[in-house]
Amino acid sequence: MTDIVCVSPVDGREIARRKPASSAEIERAVAAARAAQKEWGALPLAERARYCSAAVDAMLAMGGEIAPEISWQMGRPIRYAAGELKGFEERARRMIAMAETALAPFVPEKRDGFRRMIKKEPRGVMLTVAPWNYPYLTAINSIIPGLLSGNAVILKHAAQTLLVGERFAEAFRRAGLPDGVFQTLSLDHDSTLKLISSGLIDQINFTGSVEAGRAIERAAAGTFANVTLELGGKDPAYVRHDANLAHAIENLVDGAMFNSGQCCCGIERIYVHHDVYDRFVAGASDLARTYVLDDPLNEATTLGPMARASLAEIVRRQVGEAVERGAKTHVDAAAFSRDRAGSTYVAPQILTGVDHDMTVMVEETFGPVVGIMPVRSDEEAVRLMNDSKYGLTAAIWTSDADAAEKLGAEIETGTVFMNRCDYLDPDLAWTGVKETGRGVSLSPFAFDHLTRLKSYHLRTQI
Repeated sequence: MTDIVCVSPVDGREIARRKPASSAEIERAVAAARAAQKEWGALPLAERARYCSAAVDAMLAMGGEIAPEISWQMGRPIRYAAGELKGFEERARRMIAMAETALAPFVPEKRDGFRRMIKKEPRGVMLTVAPWNYPYLTAINSIIPGLLSGNAVILKHAAQTLLVGERFAEAFRRAGLPDGVFQTLSLDHDSTLKLISSGLIDQINFTGSVEAGRAIERAAAGTFANVTLELGGKDPAYVRHDANLAHAIENLVDGAMFNSGQCCCGIERIYVHHDVYDRFVAGASDLARTYVLDDPLNEATTLGPMARASLAEIVRRQVGEAVERGAKTHVDAAAFSRDRAGSTYVAPQILTGVDHDMTVMVEETFGPVVGIMPVRSDEEAVRLMNDSKYGLTAAIWTSDADAAEKLGAEIETGTVFMNRCDYLDPDLAWTGVKETGRGVSLSPFAFDHLTRLKSYHLRTQI
């Protein structure tokens, strides 16, 4: 078997190398999870919550080591890397806090002579296949609610962030979690699909590309496992004529460029009312030019490398194609010395003169580039926002909340934002439509996807 290797996008050095788990190791892990789940699921919820809270504490205690690891593994600037654990804590604590209500039995209207209820039971053994772009945040979305629900969890983390899986394992070890309840495995793609198709997994949670999501669905076919998928995105924003323009510029440029654009819900296309279009483009371009593209371990760096050179080349190819077809660039890439062919470092870019015949406006870019188009009405904006095979989030910038809610009802998306973007609220359902996937994470509704319903119809009088 070929080793699983994490190569740093910072300077190309090898950060970690692991042997893929053998078939025997995978079988032992699943057997241990199956055996441990019975006792774990039988524990009172308060006890499971205590273990989860202790694991969160343990992870936070490792924060000083984790932040530079994130930078080395996937390239996020060190000045922002520590923020991942803040979001990690927010989501984990909220899911723990809402678990008692979310997992409580449903009791229908009282009927004399009967005791009736619906209980939520754990599905069994859960597999989380986590991505590298927000390696702690994306994984915690399913791991904590999965454990709270009484499932045993196996984590397969991305090769680019191998060390993150090991940090999770260490946090749960320090929390004293019973053996077998949480495990992490180093798996290649073939082994992952083989495990999914084995019928030994009851719940699968995946965040990644549409292509990989389809492969997981094919592997799970016939096993009757429950599959939750968060896949691609091409998230749009609409700046209305009544928007606070300075706020929109600041937040939308950040929403497009943060994490080098490698965000599931990052802003990838912007539609601006023609009345404010020129001012918006000028302000966004000025702001994009201020980014510092450099070594992410440097505190002054505000834009780090992309995770892999192959991803950087996709971005360059999309920009090049758009320019060949008439698009205009507003940032001089030559001013960013690290941006060169073959490099993981890509300069921020603002594009105008774009349309939906260009790849950069319809296919996921996942890089620090955003195209901006003028529109003349709300109707035109909605039509363009919906002209996509994806639907994760959509952001509306306006001073009119009623208008935002009305427009939101017409947009094909999982989340509607007003005057903000690129954020997951743990109290709200994180979900998507069309090729963005299916299922829910976060919010009380996440627990519905991680449990099975069992009805109790008890006749107490004969």
